[in-house]
Amino acid sequence: MRLTDYVARPLRRVTLFAGHYGSGKTNLAVNFALALSALGHPVTVADMDIVNPYFRTTDSAEALAAAGIDLISPAYANTNLDLPALPAALYEVVARRDRHAVLDIGGDDRGAYALGRYTPSLLEEGNFEMVFVANFCRPLTRTAEDAAAVMAEIQAAGGLPFTAIVNNSNLGKLTTPETLRATYPLAEALSRMTGLPILMNAAEAGVAAQMEEGEAFPLTLQKKYFDIEGE
Repeated sequence: MRLTDYVARPLRRVTLFAGHYGSGKTNLAVNFALALSALGHPVTVADMDIVNPYFRTTDSAEALAAAGIDLISPAYANTNLDLPALPAALYEVVARRDRHAVLDIGGDDRGAYALGRYTPSLLEEGNFEMVFVANFCRPLTRTAEDAAAVMAEIQAAGGLPFTAIVNNSNLGKLTTPETLRATYPLAEALSRMTGLPILMNAAEAGVAAQMEEGEAFPLTLQKKYFDIEGE
């Protein structure tokens, strides 16, 4: 099935994924970009996470390049240097309106501060989807109220309002279809609380294959650079 079979609303030119640490937003960003490219759209992925050095879109650079997807990331991503700076090329993401862009925003409010400099351009164009990635299996977002509080912190820091929710609740390798299904009421409660639609549910591809057709967007989990080096 194609991406449009899972997404509950029209695709926007810029899609931003943000959420609490461990929500799975980076895997979602990578898989969303690959699915957009498979639909024939020119795509650029931007790694805007200057907080977490361990889970990055850069880890999927080869897969993205093979799909013809441009990748913009901090110059020192996946090195031992700690330099929290974003490349100037990121301005091109919001300036070039002939390409789809997928942005992986840093976790929580601290990571979202970097988004602020691009917010005016995104608001001016008005063709964006700001997605909150919810993992209700994480300690600090186990309830709709907790998740809404994290959303509010990210919105205040980045200045860009959320427009949709993705339910990506999981327990890593212990995830089963029932793990995700058990959180549907929580995602629906968050949707009612915020007035935002649920864009889709998402699960690792093996788990999604055990579910109803179209129930969950399948995710191919990326390899982290420290895993690849150990092979």
